[in-house]
Amino acid sequence: MSLPLAGETASLPPGTVKLEQGDCKKLILHPAPTTDPNDPLNWSGSRKAVNFSLVCLYTLLTFVQLDVGFTAWDQYSDELGFNEDTLNGSTAANYLGLALGCIAFIPLVHKIGRRPVYLFSTVLQFVSCIWSARTNTVGDLYGSNVVSGIGGAISETIVQITIADLFFIHHHATVNGLALLATFTGAYLGPVASGYIVESEGWRWVWWWCTVLFGINVILVLFFFEETKYVFTEWRSGGTTQSLVAHTLDSEADVRETELRGNEGQNKIDTSIPVRSFRQRLAFFTVTEGSILHDVYEPLIILVTFPAITYTAIAYGVLLAWFAVLISVQATYMFDPPYNFTSIGIGLMNIAPFVASIPGVLYGGYLNDKLILWLAHRNHGVYEPEMRLWMILPLAVIAPAGILMFGLGLDSGAPWPLLAVGFGLYGFCLTAGGIVSLAYAMDCYHDVIGNALVGVTLIRNLLTVGILFALTPWLDGMGIRDTHILISVLTVLILVGPLGLIIWGRRARISTAASYKRMAMWQPTRRNKH
Repeated sequence: MSLPLAGETASLPPGTVKLEQGDCKKLILHPAPTTDPNDPLNWSGSRKAVNFSLVCLYTLLTFVQLDVGFTAWDQYSDELGFNEDTLNGSTAANYLGLALGCIAFIPLVHKIGRRPVYLFSTVLQFVSCIWSARTNTVGDLYGSNVVSGIGGAISETIVQITIADLFFIHHHATVNGLALLATFTGAYLGPVASGYIVESEGWRWVWWWCTVLFGINVILVLFFFEETKYVFTEWRSGGTTQSLVAHTLDSEADVRETELRGNEGQNKIDTSIPVRSFRQRLAFFTVTEGSILHDVYEPLIILVTFPAITYTAIAYGVLLAWFAVLISVQATYMFDPPYNFTSIGIGLMNIAPFVASIPGVLYGGYLNDKLILWLAHRNHGVYEPEMRLWMILPLAVIAPAGILMFGLGLDSGAPWPLLAVGFGLYGFCLTAGGIVSLAYAMDCYHDVIGNALVGVTLIRNLLTVGILFALTPWLDGMGIRDTHILISVLTVLILVGPLGLIIWGRRARISTAASYKRMAMWQPTRRNKH
């Protein structure tokens, strides 16, 4: 039994696919690769690894830039006279830039390709690091943070677009896990390094070292990052439909033994198609015809009408917003008695969530991919994206426990190792929950994932902006203890949300099928005829 062609599976809701071929347990590849050797899904493992490694490096450096400033807050106050409200406001300005950048850049990703947007983003980050190093006024502080936010905005959307370009469904959680590991390595270990730099060389050198790293990254992206945007022959003028076919493989390790529909044993690569030269693969622009106006407004439509995307936006956004709160509270209060931390101590606190994020990647990534294959097998080979969500439910206990351990411990002056354990527990949940929710969204609406994640990122950043602007009066009004109790209760409510999607998620995807297909038809890189 072979995978039906797109027209034969039209009755299935978005995201529901056949992952297993009958009793022989052959794994069916989704999305279906073409016979073109230039299709990123057909690239060699090493070629994918180089491309994705650059994506992870870009993500890591982006979150280094976003999070290293906290360790310098004490010196900012002493040298430049910035108060707590100003510093929290600068962080909020950074997240505002992240929100605005997504809206501006993602339509261009669809129009001119991934490579030029990656390159422009890294150049913008390079410039913002120089500005940060030369900061003297509140205007410099806010301006450099907005520019760095705009530069790093695509880190939370184009990464998932690249994953969708390169990898199959049964690898989505694993590679999302690696991308988020890079994210949190930057977020957690960047402040560790910056703490030592602040104490030994001064806060300006934090940004000069970032300038050096981003300069290197610009060179790497310029000379080694290949374009992953691929437009099917059949979507182009005069193209044929024969290349979009279903493929199976006997094992994940043997991707070359495939079976084309009705042509068992046929090689999946059409050797008559010329392989693009290295220079062609590094072209600055890959332009497609058509308007990108729909890419401006579709993210908001998807956000409010597709329940899977709405939940992902809320869950991922809230988890990351609470992380920003914990970081800000730590940087505000742990310089003071009874802790009397230096910038080094503030940075070292981030080792706890970094260590915890490693099992978080294993749990939310690799084990989640294994879970969906097992559940699909039990479901007669049919995969439903909601199968991923079972692994979020245990986090509804662990995450609030970590928040309470950190917040109540800080309020009562508990030993710092207790706070570090709580911070680590939350770091595990942030990593695992982020991986699962992003993979769920990607699996539900693969062909419009870029626009879907614009809405997710917009909510995530606006939540963080609002919370950070309000954080100082919030803490003054409720106190550290009650603030963290409230946050923990809200976290429980968010993380039990998947129960509703597990029960009604398929029905919701059926109700959005017509809208999804209409939106997907606008995308030249779509994988199905719809």
